[in-house]
Amino acid sequence: MLDVSVSYNRYKFIGNEFLTWLWFTIDTDQPFFQTVDETITSLYLGNRIVLENNINDTIELITIKGDDAGLEEGLLSLRKGAVVIEMNLSYKTENQDWKFTLKGESLSFSSLKVPETGPVETKDDIEGMVLEKAYLYEKAINLVNRLFNIFLKLRSTVEWNKQTVPKIKKWIEV
Repeated sequence: MLDVSVSYNRYKFIGNEFLTWLWFTIDTDQPFFQTVDETITSLYLGNRIVLENNINDTIELITIKGDDAGLEEGLLSLRKGAVVIEMNLSYKTENQDWKFTLKGESLSFSSLKVPETGPVETKDDIEGMVLEKAYLYEKAINLVNRLFNIFLKLRSTVEWNKQTVPKIKKWIEV
């Protein structure tokens, strides 16, 4: 049986590949997300993305941030062999908006901002507000879980190397 830290270090690349695939899917196939969550209106990159490139046993980190930041430098980094290790995402439904950062190596969330809940007017409203907040947090987590499961199924098929990787390479080269 593998030690937890050995397993973690051996397989952390999967989360980074997931984020790279997610960026590719966001850029090339927005309708796909409707199949994952029928209430979704959009999923897009937020204002920050971090890439990592291992060159000659040295780690190069590339951080692109800002509301109007272009992602050309990120695509150039992908051409050089980098992978996405962290990204800020915005997830929208008809009238709700979630913003969060997702880290590749552990698929951990940070800065999760959920939509506003209704005002608390009476003491009895507190329980409802807490349940609504829990539901809103769970909705973002469930979306990422479903996307990761779809990615893992795709990643473990022959289709990954025959169809998906060439599409990603073509996207990077554009």
